[in-house]
This record gives sequence, C-alpha cells and structure tokens, in this order.
Amino acid sequence: MKKWIIFFVCILALVGCGSETENKESSEETNNQEEQTNEQVDEEKKETEDQSNEETTEPSENEAQAKNDEDQEEDDNENTTSGNNDEEVQKPLYELNDNGLFRPINDAPPEVVLLTIDDGPDGQFLEMAKTLNELDATAIFFVNGIFMEDEESQEIVRQIHEMGFPIGNHTYSHKNLSEISQSEQREEILSLNQLIKEVTGEKPEFFRAPHGVNTDFAKQLVEEEGMLLMNWSYGYDFKQDYMEKDAIADIMVNTELLSDGANLLMHDREWTNAALKDIVQGLRDKGYDMLDPDTILLPTDK
Repeated sequence: MKKWIIFFVCILALVGCGSETENKESSEETNNQEEQTNEQVDEEKKETEDQSNEETTEPSENEAQAKNDEDQEEDDNENTTSGNNDEEVQKPLYELNDNGLFRPINDAPPEVVLLTIDDGPDGQFLEMAKTLNELDATAIFFVNGIFMEDEESQEIVRQIHEMGFPIGNHTYSHKNLSEISQSEQREEILSLNQLIKEVTGEKPEFFRAPHGVNTDFAKQLVEEEGMLLMNWSYGYDFKQDYMEKDAIADIMVNTELLSDGANLLMHDREWTNAALKDIVQGLRDKGYDMLDPDTILLPTDK
C-alpha cells in the first residue's frame, strides 16, 4: 500500500512538471507573438509617419500641376506687362494749325514736311509707294472711290496700306462739294470711308476735299467721323509748266513756299512718279525730314 502511494505521488509530480513546462512554453510563445505584433505595429506606424512626411513635403501631382500653372500665369502676366511697356502708344508730335502748317508739340523738331499723293490709284500709285518705301520716306495716299471699283485697284490700295502708308479719303467721285447737295456730299464721303475700311480693314483718319473746296456741312461731317481735314501748302504737278520730271522736281524743292511743317501736294501722275526720288532727296538736302502721319494729332486724340 505504501508503495502505491509513493507511485501516485511520483505520477502527480511528473504531471505538474509537464504542465509547468507547457505553461512556460505557452507564455514564451505568447510573449513572442506580442513582441512580433508590437514590432509590426511599430513598423506600420513608422511607415505611416514616413508617408505622412512625404505627403507633407512633396505636393501631389495635381497640386504640383496647379503650382506650375500658377507660376506660368505669373510669368505670362510679367511678359504681358513688359510687352505693353515696349509697345507704348506713341504720343502725337505735330498738330495742324490754322494756317494749314504742322506745328511741333512735345519738343518735336520743326524741320519737317508732309508728303501727300492724291487721285489714285490711277497708274502710278503703287510704284510711288515702293519708291518712298525704298527711301524710308512717309506719305499719305488720298484715294478716290472711282479708282477703286475693281479688284486689281483695290489690291493696289491694300498693298500700299500694308506697306505702312495711311489711306486718306478724297471723296468717291472727285466732285466739287460746293456744287452738290448735302445728301450727295454725305454719300461722297461716307461711301468711300466704307470702301476703304472694306479694303484695308481700317477707317481713314485723313480727309481732303477735291480742289480744296470744303463746305460747312462737309467740315462738320468729317469732324463727326473723327477725321482730320486738310488742304495743302503748295502743289504744282497739275499745272502745264510742271508736267515734266525735272521741272516738277525743281519747283517742289526750290519754291519760296517751302517752310517748316509744309503740306506738299502731289498726284498720281507719270512725271511726278519719275521725279519723286529727286524730290525726297532735294528736301532732305535742305534739312527737312518727311513728317510721319502716325505722329499727327487727330480729332480722336483730343
């Protein structure tokens, strides 16, 4: 009996040791699992923090594109501002006085003359424009509607305008305004304005009446249209004695009527075309520059 008790005690001891070992192993396994879990949590937390830092320091693709667009817009605005500064509208330098001469303003040099060519396009217009362009000289080309009724003539006027020369209104059919009714005067002026705009894309800024004859009605209409009305200081190529190259070249330069701000009248004529180069050179030799029509004070500037 005593032996059985001793045997039973030994069995219980062995069982207790095994249970303690299993508990110890289970505890160690649990601890290992908890450590692995903690490590995994730490790694995930670190990854989350790293990702958050990256998102904070590096903008998203949309944000980056938006920033680039904003920077580009600022650059465009700066370029536009710079361009506007480079392309400032030129202030008028000359105004037409009561005597029909151009008076300098804003300290512009007085030694200038304005070249004008009337009654075209009637054969010489384009060649005269090309001559002036080669000489770097400016002029106003006053046209008549009766010479612009076909596409070829309109193309000539278009080319002259594209070369930088202003196209002026000389009435549609070159009638004496004092001999026609007010409604006819209106038609003579406004119909040509419309035709010039259709051909060149711009409404004319200058008006000259045929024969230099104006009426109160025409003056008012021209003013309402924002055009500058002008006559001339002198002109000779319509007179019989000057219908020859050398004669017209000489008188245009050596006349006693030549003065600062003079308005020189010429026409679309063969002899004037032939003398044009000598006229420009002769005027320059006397110290005169050709007045740029773009620098003339217009009614719309006031």
